[in-house]
Parts: sequence; C-alpha cells; structure tokens
Amino acid sequence: MGLSNYLSFSLFFYVLVLVNIVGLVAYAQDSQEDYLNGQNAVRSEVNVPNLVWNDTVAAFAQNYANERKDCQLEHSDGGGNYGENIAMSTGEMFGTDAVSMWVGEKPNYDVNSNSCVGGECLHYTQVVWRTTTSIGCAKVRCDNGGTFITCNYYPPGNYMGDRPY
Repeated sequence: MGLSNYLSFSLFFYVLVLVNIVGLVAYAQDSQEDYLNGQNAVRSEVNVPNLVWNDTVAAFAQNYANERKDCQLEHSDGGGNYGENIAMSTGEMFGTDAVSMWVGEKPNYDVNSNSCVGGECLHYTQVVWRTTTSIGCAKVRCDNGGTFITCNYYPPGNYMGDRPY
C-alpha cells in the first residue's frame, strides 16, 4: 500500500512539474520582452533607438485582438493613434513567431529606393520606424483554434514617401 501511494504521488508530482514547465516555455514566447527583444534587435542594426512597452497601447491591442477571435486577418483603424502589425495562424503561434515574420521582411526593403522589392516589407518598416518609441502587443486563440497576434506602435510609422530611418 505504501509503495502504491508513493508511485501515485510521484507520477502526480512529475505531471504537475511537466505542465508547469510547458506553461512557462509557452508564456516565455509571448512575454513583453519577447515582443520587444526581436524588434529591438533589428532596430539596433539600423541605429534606431529601442522600443519600450506601453500599457496603454497594449490595452488597445488586447481589445482589438479580442474582436478578432474570428481570426480574420483585418487591420484595426489604430484608433487614429497607432501603427499596427498583425499575424494569424491556423494553429498555435507565439509572439516570437509573429515578430520573426515581420522582421524577416528586411531583405525586401530597398533603402536606396525607399521601397519594397521582391515582396512585402511594410511590417518591417513599421518595426524600424525611427519616430516610433513604444509598442503594445496581444494574442488571442481564435474560435477556430487558430491564433491572432497584433502589435500596435506609438507613434505610428509607414508614412508614404518618408523613410523609416
């Protein structure tokens, strides 16, 4: 009887620890630092100051993300105050994945012509926009099991004709 209780407790404890570790790893890929670190790394490559987290912008992002539980890849109006990058997947997606997609557009931006060549680059240019100083990001699981992620930027960037840096 004692061995059986010990084995049951050991199994329970092991499962509890495993669930907590998996939860921490998943959370770690969606933390404020994860959203900031990936974007600040690419900003430093072009000598643009680091972004900081803004709770007001994050609240706007969360409110909009909550509206996108349908997983429609549609931009908000930014409340008239914010730039925005969005991402969607049909399954699990982490904030680090979305940031990687946005900054991965860097090769498509041609500094000399100030234009996108060979593909999309406007997510990247918003990330490195020189006058943008803060961000707030949010993530929701969609009704269909997908994921919707948004980062909003203050002040906004991507003004036609202006250079990001």
